[in-house]
Amino acid sequence: MTASTHRPTEVTATATRPTASTSPEPTSESTPMAAHQLRRLLDLGLADLTGVSAATLAEHADALPREPNATLAIHPSLATPRVLAPLLSRAGKEGFVVEDLTDLEQFSDIDGLQVPDAPLYLVHDIDRGDDLRNWSPNEALPEITARGRTPLTLNEGISWLLQEPEHLEPGSCFMTIGTRKRTPKGLDTRTPALWISGGTGRDGKERKGAPKVGWCWAGNRHTWLGFASATGRST
Repeated sequence: MTASTHRPTEVTATATRPTASTSPEPTSESTPMAAHQLRRLLDLGLADLTGVSAATLAEHADALPREPNATLAIHPSLATPRVLAPLLSRAGKEGFVVEDLTDLEQFSDIDGLQVPDAPLYLVHDIDRGDDLRNWSPNEALPEITARGRTPLTLNEGISWLLQEPEHLEPGSCFMTIGTRKRTPKGLDTRTPALWISGGTGRDGKERKGAPKVGWCWAGNRHTWLGFASATGRST
């Protein structure tokens, strides 16, 4: 979904679910340890945004295990997606939340995710899920769990891009289907995603090329959106 209220246009008309390739490999062979990743977040202004001192954040990061291929994730209790989005940057333009996602604060983790109750934690072996492009969120979730992986939450997706912004590319962006909104009738039909603004509609021309927190319909497919996932989380 773009910034407008219309249904996404980048949807294929095929009726048969695409066939997945072999299980994905992590997109990075190694990532810096938590303390190094925290320094980047502090440079971006995380302490000022959250009102939590750099020393306190460092204590949380230092308590985490030293493990390779682990990304330092920011829990929503420390900073929500709307707070974190402007820290994203691409081509000199800061990230933003699409204007029609006014209820973003009502989205939360889906059932079954084991997200640590800690301000900072680790997410392991993140993959963008390119091999699941052209699958719908409804189709991708059971495939991800069948592989023994866990879908990223929106906060985790933003946290990943804050450390490795190169994973947001034209034509290769991703959904974070570990975050959904609950309703009295079940799950809201929107699924959060991270992509690059085209500068159209309410995004505004000045935002063309900027990182964007948007949403897509859970039953629709997109050739340019994968499904980010990980092998697990730890503290």
